[in-house]
Amino acid sequence: MHAWPAPSIPRLPGRGPALRLFDSATRQVRPTSPGPEARLYVCGITPYDATHMGHAATYVFFDIVQRCWLDAGHSVHYVQNVTDIDDPLLERAIATGQDWREIARRETELFARDMEALRVLPPRDFIGAVESIPSVVACIERLQDRGCVYDLEGDLYFDITADRLFGEVSHLDEDDMLRLFAERGGDPGRPGKRHPLDPLLWRAERPDEPAWDTSLGHGRPGWHIECVAIALDCIGMGFDVQGGGRDLVFPHHEMGASHAEVMTAEWPFARHYVHVGMVGLDGEKMSKSRGNLVFVSRLREDGVDPRAIRLALLAQHYRTDWEWTPLTLSEAQERLASWRAAAAASAVPTAGEADATVERIRERLSDDLDTPGALAAVDRWAEGVRLRGGSAEGARAVAQACDALLGIDLT
Repeated sequence: MHAWPAPSIPRLPGRGPALRLFDSATRQVRPTSPGPEARLYVCGITPYDATHMGHAATYVFFDIVQRCWLDAGHSVHYVQNVTDIDDPLLERAIATGQDWREIARRETELFARDMEALRVLPPRDFIGAVESIPSVVACIERLQDRGCVYDLEGDLYFDITADRLFGEVSHLDEDDMLRLFAERGGDPGRPGKRHPLDPLLWRAERPDEPAWDTSLGHGRPGWHIECVAIALDCIGMGFDVQGGGRDLVFPHHEMGASHAEVMTAEWPFARHYVHVGMVGLDGEKMSKSRGNLVFVSRLREDGVDPRAIRLALLAQHYRTDWEWTPLTLSEAQERLASWRAAAAASAVPTAGEADATVERIRERLSDDLDTPGALAAVDRWAEGVRLRGGSAEGARAVAQACDALLGIDLT
């Protein structure tokens, strides 16, 4: 599977500070400490309703993570999956009478075009669940060797009691786990399971569902093991950041960590678990099930500048829940116009103010991705240019920082 083209990124003078991020597992903001190559895995879309604003927020914020690491002197190995076989996709295919493969192909291509328009840096590895099936099978066989897999009517389940650290990512009590497991694709009430929270590793073939011939039988992968297989294949254990929306903390990231750590007898699966807040519309979480979605592609079709969409997202702190409104977008459009006007202005020397602005952007982003603080720094610079004028040299410096660190091209 091929990702989208990468935008060019200006190189800034000097080097950015170390990036600090909130880790869901330890419940604190702490430094990321990658080696020369930072390793990032962000869970990708299930391609049947791309790209809504919740998707866009997730991938834009992890794009800022990449940009901060690059500015700090690291290379980045970024991996993203596409869950191109899963129950919601099959349900959409049945409801619309379309082939599930065609839906997955079309929506993945649309997602890639939206990411390119938003100037999101592409993953080095962009891998679908279907193409990862051989790796998934190998992982399940390793878990079988550990004695933590059992068969239930042809389906294979992971025994969570094999993991003494189960719960380390989410820190939820069992009642909350059971509730969320039922809401988010689990089957806690299935008779015959050893524990209600045991997750599915391999689903035996069902009538009228796709299935693949493997050493495990004719079937398809479970959700959580897919990401584990891809991550281990591409970047290995102990990678720097596992990312996604906050709704992935449990069960997806909890189960993935459990699978990987039991399978390898190593800890941790990821050194940071970083989660983006939920985006709402009309008082409800924006979600496919509710149908209250704002799509990047439709805004672009209506002539909205993708830079304004990106600024609307960056105006929120990544960990907060927030609501998309027409005002959110109009404020971003005004901000973009103000910044572009300042970048084009030159009258009196203010290069020192520009240099301070660049350092303020770096400082704010390094402190748990304080994008509202970074945007405010550029706002102050733009207002100063409006009132006092600015130099061409200063305008170039701030414009390059906006491009390199925030992904906003002001030309």
